[in-house]
Amino acid sequence: MGKFTRKELEEAIKIYNKAHARASETGDWSIWAALFTEDAYYVEHAYGEFHGRKEIEKWIIDVQAPAPHMTFPWKWYAIDEENDAIVFCVENIYPHPDKKFSFDNWSRIIYAGNGLFSYEEDIYNPAHSKRVYKEWRDAGGQVEAKTRVKPKYH
Repeated sequence: MGKFTRKELEEAIKIYNKAHARASETGDWSIWAALFTEDAYYVEHAYGEFHGRKEIEKWIIDVQAPAPHMTFPWKWYAIDEENDAIVFCVENIYPHPDKKFSFDNWSRIIYAGNGLFSYEEDIYNPAHSKRVYKEWRDAGGQVEAKTRVKPKYH
């Protein structure tokens, strides 16, 4: 058994989703980055590994700059009580008035208590993500910033 009950992990999901939704709504991704402990570890297979909240915050602000109002509705989740972990699938959706441009992403987060997370790992197909981004742009998707972090796979 982990340190937290299933009920606490269910509450952690609500905290995570509330911060994600607020960051998407406002375009301020520091809101979401604040969910992580100071020493958190984040694995993003296309962009690299990030150590600590400050690195995570810099990365997420830069990577979300072109489309800060993307949404990430959850499709499903599973709770791993023994490891204080939550595994879930979200749909990454680019904002567009006429058509849905999205790709799925599986993530694993580890709850550290007090509304904070110590770990996240994202798993998705980078080629599919890149194709969806191009289709979104070709359909008139508006980039809101000129800077964009390049994935390590480029």
